[in-house]
Amino acid sequence: MAAIPTQRESETYGRGAQGHAVLPGSPLAPGCARSLVRAALGERGVRAPGDADGRLVDDAMAVVSELVTNAVVHAGTDVEVDWRLEECGAFVVEVTDRHPSRAPRNPVGGEASYDSLEYGRGLRLVATLAESWGITYRVGAKTVWARLPAGGRPEPVGPAPADALDAAEALAPQPGRRGGDRDWLGRGALSFLAEASDLLAGQLDENLVVALTGQLIVPRLADWCAVWLEDEATVRGGDGGGPARVWHACENRIEELHRTLEKDPPRSLEGVRSGPDPYPWPGDVLGPEGAEGTALAYRLIAGGRPLGTLVIGRCGAAGFPDEVTGLVEDLGRRVALAIGAARQYARQATISAVLQRGLLPGAVAEIPGVSSALVYEPCDKGGPSGDFYDLFPAGDGRWCFAVGDVQGKGPEAAVVIGLARPWLRLLAREGYRVADVLDRLNQLLLDDATEAADAAARALVAAGGRPMAHADGSQTRFLSLLYGELAPYDGGIRCTLASAGHPLPLLLRPDGEVRTAARPQTLLGVVEDETYTSETIELRPGDSLLCVTDGVTERRSGSRQFDDGDGLARALSGCAGLNAEQIAERIRHLVHDFGGGLPEDDLALLVLQAE
Repeated sequence: MAAIPTQRESETYGRGAQGHAVLPGSPLAPGCARSLVRAALGERGVRAPGDADGRLVDDAMAVVSELVTNAVVHAGTDVEVDWRLEECGAFVVEVTDRHPSRAPRNPVGGEASYDSLEYGRGLRLVATLAESWGITYRVGAKTVWARLPAGGRPEPVGPAPADALDAAEALAPQPGRRGGDRDWLGRGALSFLAEASDLLAGQLDENLVVALTGQLIVPRLADWCAVWLEDEATVRGGDGGGPARVWHACENRIEELHRTLEKDPPRSLEGVRSGPDPYPWPGDVLGPEGAEGTALAYRLIAGGRPLGTLVIGRCGAAGFPDEVTGLVEDLGRRVALAIGAARQYARQATISAVLQRGLLPGAVAEIPGVSSALVYEPCDKGGPSGDFYDLFPAGDGRWCFAVGDVQGKGPEAAVVIGLARPWLRLLAREGYRVADVLDRLNQLLLDDATEAADAAARALVAAGGRPMAHADGSQTRFLSLLYGELAPYDGGIRCTLASAGHPLPLLLRPDGEVRTAARPQTLLGVVEDETYTSETIELRPGDSLLCVTDGVTERRSGSRQFDDGDGLARALSGCAGLNAEQIAERIRHLVHDFGGGLPEDDLALLVLQAE
């Protein structure tokens, strides 16, 4: 589990601000580090000695981001960040990871150098901004540190490197180019891209990604912009239609600009190239001040596939500086990746929803003389749950119910549920009784596991003996199941049930008495030729049967579980006098409140109450 970021800092720069944080080795770490350091250096509205224009804060953000990114990419462990502001106004940061055998990215190239902007700009940026920096190796840890001078970066010595990706060219303002665009681009571009990446990477809705894109670009980089989205049919047809979203610095011009752009969608070019390419200026719709200007189109490409087009426009004859076109191209790549990820998530969510609907009954049966209530809460909303339930007519005046829990989650769990639930219904409707159903389902799971292991072994041989997924026989299907049969008769309900490795069902009498209604038996899919037995109880009017999965009984609060000391039985005893719906809701609330946070396991419970 990732450590919780912590921070220490003094009240004023005069005494020196300092802090410490432990961050998880994940893509979220750089953004979290920037937030903590920014709070220490900037949120109190004071300046460090010699930092009248705030350059030190900007440079500190860039260095912290790069050092933490470097550690996450190359170590992958938790990262410790320490920073302090010295009395003289210099800023010092140290970033420690736990994998010293991996070389850091260096400023001179070689095998350890990674220049892709998708992974930051490496230690070249640190070397550019810091007056001194270095690497300290200790047993089990590596620390990269940097010291930034008071007032920001030192003046460059000698000519600037020619490499367009060099941090000096990206950050250091050139003489005579310190106004507006260039001042911000010289100092804020890297932080802007880092913040934009964090913002876009956290979105799972492509429409929200597009909306954020406009907010990032207008009015900082352009007077207006528009985004067209493409799907596979649009790409084949070659007609992008109208833009998905349009922005203008003046909101009154958005609607008219949208209508104009709708008539002239960007043309798809041969090959897959991001641009920028010229786009026709919309002209009069932008008013007298927008009679002339420059518009550029960028293809949004991810994984070699075009996903849309971004068009930006700036009024006036000057057009876009090269720094802006390059920055927007970098941003466009991040936008494309975010759109691609959002679409992939949407596809997976759709598949999971369809699969989940197929694994659970569309509706539970209504049983004469019995009221029922169900709570079903998968902890992972985006994938198949390991818990399932069913309540269905079996013919001959019988109704059957099941509450099950599969070992594992996702596709593996879906395979087992896809086997178990149809077979339960089929065997019940063929007239098999409770114990016989469990016997046959146990053998079915064992046979299926054997076939899966044989197939994995054949695949291993075909692959020349190379390791393959699940070739170790881990496809064994284990299932805990509470299965029962209800048969109404004059005066009550006859309930025959059996529990195979499942939390035992509890019977609640109207006077508050609670007892178990079955005995424990072996998990399904474990023992060959296991023989299961069933028990029969009478449900009289007012009696309630509670069936749950281990998401209820094993709900944790620290070292305690909900069912410790017969906690579930005590909770159910307090439900005397409630109907089925009220019992289910009361237990659900108690389980949620017990842990103090969201459940970490799937939760299912079924209440059957004789009327």
